[in-house]
Amino acid sequence: MQSYQQMSAEELLEVKEGLEKEYAKFKGMGLSLNMARGKPSTEQLDISMPMLEIFHSGSDLMTEAGEDCRNYGLLDGLPEAKKLIADMIDTKPENVIVYGNSSLSIMYDTISRSYTHGVMGNTPWCKLDKVKFLCPVPGYDRHFSITEFFGIEMINVPMTEDGPDMDLVEKLVSEDESIKGIWCVPKYSNPQGIVYSDETVRRFANLKPAAKDFRIYWDNAYAVHHLYEDDQAEILDIISECEKAGNPDLVYEFCSTSKISFSGAGVGALASSKANLEEIKKQLSVQTIGHDKINQLRHVHYFKDINGIRAHMEKQSAAIRPKFELVLKMFDEELKGLDIGNWLSPKGGYFITFEALEGCAKNIVSKAKEAGVTLTSAGAPYPYGKDPMDSVIRIAPTFPTLEELEKATEIFIICVKLASVEKLLADKK
Repeated sequence: MQSYQQMSAEELLEVKEGLEKEYAKFKGMGLSLNMARGKPSTEQLDISMPMLEIFHSGSDLMTEAGEDCRNYGLLDGLPEAKKLIADMIDTKPENVIVYGNSSLSIMYDTISRSYTHGVMGNTPWCKLDKVKFLCPVPGYDRHFSITEFFGIEMINVPMTEDGPDMDLVEKLVSEDESIKGIWCVPKYSNPQGIVYSDETVRRFANLKPAAKDFRIYWDNAYAVHHLYEDDQAEILDIISECEKAGNPDLVYEFCSTSKISFSGAGVGALASSKANLEEIKKQLSVQTIGHDKINQLRHVHYFKDINGIRAHMEKQSAAIRPKFELVLKMFDEELKGLDIGNWLSPKGGYFITFEALEGCAKNIVSKAKEAGVTLTSAGAPYPYGKDPMDSVIRIAPTFPTLEELEKATEIFIICVKLASVEKLLADKK
């Protein structure tokens, strides 16, 4: 393929004419396709349906220790559920509190508690003149929505192939006491699919923040979400690394089974140091008498142990792997060599990130919408929805059927080409 960047204005105009005809054809189809959010497909949800048969009206709902899951108690979760979650994220059961279905709500609660009551006896954030958070970008839009909701100033930190730019992270947190945390998705990051290197994890554990109440918000959302059985990324356990570094209280780790079992009825959890957990449990004792222990026990009985989770996730990856491979194959066939975009080939997680020419992302997303394909808003992977280069687009391939995905990707590619030609022609004027 000839690079669009090397074409003359006349050649680009000729290409543009052909693209506009193709684009008009798709616009006339009245399509309605959605690649906006990383939702499991119906096929994936069907894999977990046998879980609903675990219990019936005659089931024994007692824990191994003899606690009745139908009643109050066990504020921080079933011991056997703690063990299951701990094995999933490679930590110890004593480091875990098991909550309800959503890890996002746990993150919100953690920020809210810090805002209203402070962390470990430090001044509540609401009483400070300025509170800041570091945000590796591109990143998870819902993380940024939480900190924006509380009026916390967000600072972009560029991602590298090994994780966030740690030189910048170390400099900022050591110099500015108003920086209270950093959002992290350490394994198959949202949206790029990057895996933090061992060096990056150790540098996080050895941070020397100016703020005593600084915490790493370690969202290990995709801990077991591999696409390939024979090519699975592993990361160091941040909690044990923090302990080794003499910073045991530095991290809050979050996870859930929302994309493992059922998105609306999974099990969420937080893992941290003993001191952090004791403080959190004081708040929890006011907030709730306990979470859904029947659902926790259901997950334990269904998966049994980490090997059960792994076997289940092999079925999940078999369902979504062809979708990732389809999108990446089409990108390679239709876009490689044109010099109008870049993309990574993730080995796990839920997203593919496309980096368009500067100034093209909003145009591409808008054109796709007009042709019947809904994408995540341009700018969403950045704080305040502001991508400084207007170039990053998050693609969520899991929810559509293969047939729908192929059509949506075809339209996306046309939109990328058309927006890029328009950009290059404008640059030549």
